[in-house]
Amino acid sequence: MVGGALCAALIGVGGGTALHAHEIGTTRVSVLIRDGRSYDVEIVTDAAALVEKLEAMSGEDRRVDPRAAALQSQLTAFDEQFRRRVTIAFDQTNAAPAIAYTVAPAADVTSASVATIRLTGSIPEGAREFSWTYGWTFASYAMTVRHAATDNPATEWLEGGQRSAPIALHASAPALDRLTTLRRYLTLGFSHIVPSGLDHILFVLGIFLLSGRPRSVLSQVTAFTVAHSITLGLSLYDLVAVPPRLVEPLIAVSIAYVAIENIFLSELRSWRIALVFAFGLLHGMGFAGALKELALPRSEFATALVTFNVGVEAGQLAVIGAAFVVVGWQYSTRDWYRSRIVVPASVVIACTAAYWTLQRLSW
Repeated sequence: MVGGALCAALIGVGGGTALHAHEIGTTRVSVLIRDGRSYDVEIVTDAAALVEKLEAMSGEDRRVDPRAAALQSQLTAFDEQFRRRVTIAFDQTNAAPAIAYTVAPAADVTSASVATIRLTGSIPEGAREFSWTYGWTFASYAMTVRHAATDNPATEWLEGGQRSAPIALHASAPALDRLTTLRRYLTLGFSHIVPSGLDHILFVLGIFLLSGRPRSVLSQVTAFTVAHSITLGLSLYDLVAVPPRLVEPLIAVSIAYVAIENIFLSELRSWRIALVFAFGLLHGMGFAGALKELALPRSEFATALVTFNVGVEAGQLAVIGAAFVVVGWQYSTRDWYRSRIVVPASVVIACTAAYWTLQRLSW
């Protein structure tokens, strides 16, 4: 009944989603300015999604071949079409960069092939400013800009098709406005949980399922929050460094453990809080791995870090709130709640996490 519907929903989410933990976005752009003489722009994006957009814009309607070699060939064939919605300009004058397309094969059957597109060229003599437009995404994406003479990258968030603010070629980009930083990283933290963090969603649901009592949920969530806040901060300040190949499988193991324990326990035990705290340390390193890819703005580093963490907490509370409204509020006091909801949902979560564990060990 309700338990079956919940299980079906979890299976549907897991089966219809690329089962990767920390995909903040499908597109990232990084710009390197070399002494005001040359530039190197790298776009990292979902290869198949980009090919589908290119085909749609060209009026073609055919099945996209998901193999990496075929995708790379198609991207190269659509070079002229691709250039129409990408603009590099120096002092308002458009440049004509050289473009190279490469596609890395998908890591497994559930993930997407990744396209890396490099745009390179010389900067016109006397040019003072650079601006950028990328119209092949419909979502927000991060553009990091770095000058070869400095290790202080600046990050600007753009909407698909939006023109960037002018970027000085001979100096670091200006500091971000604090209010903009607050808004961007709060949203980023929330979206890292809902909808992008399926593994974190399942972990939080595992915490909720053991006992729907507010005190039980609150004690576990508090332990988890404190723990992942510690390792998130330490990792971003480079005080702790654990390879993702170790962190990611262990995160999956933590999800499986919590779900399996739900099957055999019906009440909160003291060791559970300690384990949730330990698992929170792992999840914090996972959050940090995702956030490091975006080069936090140095001028507002602490602001971005804190607001990202607040966004993560808001996402977790949204998951718990939704679970309470859907099943906890109406059914948690029913005699059949554990047998029809807690146990079936925990089995689904445990099986999904076990699959993730094996998948990530093969990375």
